Amino acid sequence: MVVERLSKTWFKFVHGRNIVYNQCWEDPRLDRVALELTPQDRVVVITSAGCNALDYALAGAGHVHAVDMNPRQNALLDLKIAAAKALDYEEFFQIFGRGKATQWKTMYPQRIRPLLTPEVQKFWDRKGEMFSPYGRRKSFYFRSTSGTFAWLVNVYVDKVAKLRDSINAMLATDSVEQQQDLFQQYKLAERLWRPFIKWAMRRDMTLALLGVPRAQRRQIDEQYPGGILQFVIDRVETVFTKLPLKDNYFWRVYLTGEYTQDCCPEYLKPENFETLKNSVVNRVTTHTASVLAFVNEQPAGQISRFILLDHMDWLTREPSKKILTDEWQGILDKAAPKARVLWRSAGLDGEFINSLTVKSGGQTRQLGELLNYNRDLATSLHAKDRVHTYGSFCIADLHR
Repeated sequence: MVVERLSKTWFKFVHGRNIVYNQCWEDPRLDRVALELTPQDRVVVITSAGCNALDYALAGAGHVHAVDMNPRQNALLDLKIAAAKALDYEEFFQIFGRGKATQWKTMYPQRIRPLLTPEVQKFWDRKGEMFSPYGRRKSFYFRSTSGTFAWLVNVYVDKVAKLRDSINAMLATDSVEQQQDLFQQYKLAERLWRPFIKWAMRRDMTLALLGVPRAQRRQIDEQYPGGILQFVIDRVETVFTKLPLKDNYFWRVYLTGEYTQDCCPEYLKPENFETLKNSVVNRVTTHTASVLAFVNEQPAGQISRFILLDHMDWLTREPSKKILTDEWQGILDKAAPKARVLWRSAGLDGEFINSLTVKSGGQTRQLGELLNYNRDLATSLHAKDRVHTYGSFCIADLHR
């Protein structure tokens, strides 16, 4: 179809040469419970912005392999690792907490750059202005692909809907009850979802800025009553009226352009900085590769935890489905005994992978036969997800 080809072309254009995600959009508080990490665990996670790779190491994982096909996402995590080694806490928080640093032009070349590989140096030599406190955007979290969407949302909040005071009041609340009262008082549902915004949220062009490809959008349209628009409306209302905003750093940073020291990822909290600097950053490594390519290169029996985010949504239809089957075959072949896998999906049924055909023990099996799901725990955790933009969350142990 012409529309589908145009959508794919736009998505590749948007993502081809950019950092797509400037913060992780998966709640690691859930993952810590689900993964039960120990120093014996070797973890594979898709890098994204690297926040959660650092979180898993802080939670006690022996080593975290951050794998991403987009070298720019790995460059962001490499920058965080180098900055943690080179800077003190206040300097580090300026860059990644405030999203800007007035001293970038001296801190980066003199102290951070020497700790980076030549390829990563070249990237940040060109892109360091993303941390500039000057200009219209004034924050790293208003730059990049998802950051551009966040900036546009803030322009709408400030200039069109004129909701800034209302949003700030919501973020300052101490209880869900206060949030509910203010949501009604300020009539946020009516003021947020004007006809133009509803129209824009149905467009692939808009969703591409959020890293949502057409294949993933199709899952929501097919499974959720009211499709993608109603899905987004319901999720935003849940975040504002049913989940505490006080520690919801995911939404805070995109609504303000910065974190606070009380509302930020674990790697940015002052009490964790010395551990991050002296231990954690030495147990996280980046790899520019697909999950399949990385897993195939590993010795069998070493990786005990796999965090696949939502990338399998992108591989649900042929010919990409073969890649997904090969990926799971690689995981089965190389995983440690009793390995655990986490993933998320935009769709309401994250178990769509069960029908994949794989080989185990010399026999051809359906993948679902080899996965021992912990559905009760996954359901309980999913309800507490601070991001709340996924339709399902899955926890499964491999048994072969």
